[in-house]
Amino acid sequence: MSTTELRHIIGEQLSQIEDVTFLEALKTIIDSKISDGTYQLSDFQKERIDCAREELKNYETISHNEVQKEINKWLKEK
Repeated sequence: MSTTELRHIIGEQLSQIEDVTFLEALKTIIDSKISDGTYQLSDFQKERIDCAREELKNYETISHNEVQKEINKWLKEK
């Protein structure tokens, strides 16, 4: 199937979708494909990164082994 055919089919299918959340997610995917390669972080993402950097600076971290133990414990409980 050619690119042109796929675009046509997808366009027809998109016109039938009413789910705003799905369409917004799809727009994000499309925007990332056609963007100039620069990803823009949201304010929330920037805040979380700053928080993580501060935790790292203050040695408020968990080792890989500790995380694995927690995961294994959680999986056994399920």
